[in-house]
Amino acid sequence: MERTAIRRRLMWQVATVADVRRETATASTIVLEVPDWPGHLAGQHLDVRLTAPDGYRASRSYSIASAWSADTIELTVEKVPDGEVSPYLVDVLKAGDPLEIRGPVGGWFVWKPGQEGPVQLIGGGSGVVPLRSMLQAASGTSTPMRLLYSVRRPESVIYVHDLKELAASDDVDVHLVYTREAPAGEPRVGRIDAELLEQYVYKPTDGATTYVCGPTAFVEAVADLLVAAGHDPARIRTERFG
Repeated sequence: MERTAIRRRLMWQVATVADVRRETATASTIVLEVPDWPGHLAGQHLDVRLTAPDGYRASRSYSIASAWSADTIELTVEKVPDGEVSPYLVDVLKAGDPLEIRGPVGGWFVWKPGQEGPVQLIGGGSGVVPLRSMLQAASGTSTPMRLLYSVRRPESVIYVHDLKELAASDDVDVHLVYTREAPAGEPRVGRIDAELLEQYVYKPTDGATTYVCGPTAFVEAVADLLVAAGHDPARIRTERFG
């Protein structure tokens, strides 16, 4: 039976950390056990709040990295230098710790089961996080999906093992773009441009919905390139940070 995230008033609740997995030198995936989780749609996010011993509080929003299962949800956090929240989540948080959260939040940058047409995913850096949730949610469905993922260098790739499995399957077309340093045998180093989009994304006539997530400059540049190539702006959904 298809499940739908329940609409309700957002309130803070305490989740328990079930596991923390290191993805890169600066990013970790946090697995949370959340009592009474109402469910979420792929692409939504939640708020995390930390409280210091002196009572000072800091909160940040993070995309949910996993599709909805009944037991746990996952966040993948990239550490921001001099940040108030992300260094604790990436380097200090451990299994068994409590974590205050609120969500799910968001209704525009989401993929829903049964949505018409193919799906084009374009991520920059940690912008791949909500796209992973969409990939998981669409697993086992007939929805065609493509992922174009831009990173600085090979060691910056988040979900490297998952992406290798997807690339080896016939389910998702995965292509990585390296902007600073490429692995051996990869001839191209540089940002996503019009030629790359022409080669690896669905055509404007394919009727795809395109999701673009990443730093603000990345998202704006990619969205402009898509529109210039003839893609319908109404079918381009963006989420940006920084």
